[in-house]
Amino acid sequence: MPGKPPLILASASPRRLDLLAQIGLVPDRIAPTDIDETRRKDESPRALAERLAREKAAACPEAGFVLAADTVVAVGQRNLEKAADEAEAQAFLRLLSGRAHQCITGVAVRAPDGRVAARTVLARVKMKRLTDAEIAAYVASGEWKGKAGGYGIQGIAGGFITAINGSYTAIVGLPLYETRSLLEGMGYRR
Repeated sequence: MPGKPPLILASASPRRLDLLAQIGLVPDRIAPTDIDETRRKDESPRALAERLAREKAAACPEAGFVLAADTVVAVGQRNLEKAADEAEAQAFLRLLSGRAHQCITGVAVRAPDGRVAARTVLARVKMKRLTDAEIAAYVASGEWKGKAGGYGIQGIAGGFITAINGSYTAIVGLPLYETRSLLEGMGYRR
């Protein structure tokens, strides 16, 4: 009788790894994928998040249950990607300051037989009005690096958030309820 197919996380994100551990899942392997994350013309932030998760799952060369995700931060239809530098991080924080935005996480699972299922989870986040000193201190912390929208809710920036409507774990980068449901629906068993 063959062994059970492995669980592969198609992401190098330590946050996603920590989130999986919260629900008792430890990937057998980590195999980040490198895809073009450019937004297509007229593509909504929600469609972008799901497409990127699906493409990351499809691009993973590993065999087994492949779990991939992508988080998009959006103000209206404007997508705030990972800030390229300190100036862009400051610009993102100024844009988010005092207003609501959306964190949209697409999650996809590719089963060993090639079937792919995906879900998209949207959370609405409201940030307090930030002072110039708060923005400067946050950017100086370096915590914004590698994070969509130029901030991470699970760190210092958590103190800037006045309201959340939706899944906290989706904001961090992996909606746990939907992830577990997708894996179970595709036949993954621990």
